Amino acid sequence: MHITSRRDILKTLALGSAAALFSPHTLLSATLPQKTRLGVALIGLGYYSTDLLAPALQQTKNCYLAGIVTGTPSKAEAWQKKYNIPEKNIYNYQNFEQIANNPDIDVVYVVLPPSMHREYVVRAANAGKHVWCEKPMAITVQECQAMIDACRKNKKTLAIGYRLQHEPNTQEYRRIVQKKLLGNVQSVSCAAGYREGRTNHWKQDKAMGGGVLYDMGVYAIQGARMGAAMEPIAVISAKTSTTRPEIYKNGLDETTVATLEFPGGVRGDIKTSFAENVNFLNINCQKGEIKIAPYQAYAGVKGTSPLGEINHPYEVPWQQAKQMDDDALAIMQNKPLLVPGEEGLRDIRIVEAIYKSAASGQRVKI
Repeated sequence: MHITSRRDILKTLALGSAAALFSPHTLLSATLPQKTRLGVALIGLGYYSTDLLAPALQQTKNCYLAGIVTGTPSKAEAWQKKYNIPEKNIYNYQNFEQIANNPDIDVVYVVLPPSMHREYVVRAANAGKHVWCEKPMAITVQECQAMIDACRKNKKTLAIGYRLQHEPNTQEYRRIVQKKLLGNVQSVSCAAGYREGRTNHWKQDKAMGGGVLYDMGVYAIQGARMGAAMEPIAVISAKTSTTRPEIYKNGLDETTVATLEFPGGVRGDIKTSFAENVNFLNINCQKGEIKIAPYQAYAGVKGTSPLGEINHPYEVPWQQAKQMDDDALAIMQNKPLLVPGEEGLRDIRIVEAIYKSAASGQRVKI
């Protein structure tokens, strides 16, 4: 007869008590093999998802297109056939919460109008999924913070789709500035815009997050911030305008210009427009000027500096593939994201200050 010692009994009881602290889900996840690729579900199947993100997900190594969320049955059918998406991985806006029970989907990428970002980022986080969100992050700083808080509460990551921060030419000019290889930055100027021909898109609807400053303007703000390698402390002045008041009405901006103040008296002039094609970043340093043009294109970003040419050629949609691969790898390796939610919030805080300065005609602290 086997006699169990008192020590063995106590050890067994201790292990049993410890196991009770964990849910079945936790215990199961601890025994599952580590994923080598994350499943991504795109929510919102407009131009950006259709023409750029979905093709990019055919190139990625660390993630793949696992599912979709759409309110249009015809789109669901077309995407299912084109990308061989299982029926169980297709959702609509009403049954979206059921995605919580789908282990195929690790990440929800929110590609909706800005006014919908907060709702679906929070819903995705509450469903236990990591979240990627397109820019602009949201319409207000409060919405941005709510998104960050929801992901933090659910212990899920939140990345903002600023593809340029993953782009090698952008990383190169940032390296030059951050290491002060040309001395201190003295001033920056950045412009991002194009001639927008659409008249009834969400970009022309204020309630949905329209206006050029939210859409293209965050590129110009990012350029000034990355070019200066500092955060602005104030908006010195700003002005919004439109040449097509029948389209950009009710205070909606077609063009916005602003001057930002950085520490040490460094200034940043930005321009963004739906009326004209503008696309450059100039960084004036003590030992010369860095010029990036085009600055925010989907392909062909390149530049010059006194240190030589800045040009790492690649093909569309390489930027989006690199962005998603970087973010997926960070999640799998439990490492910090390159562009977390806090980065998107910073830009929206500046957007709010620019609008306030334009309305008041006054300098506005950030």
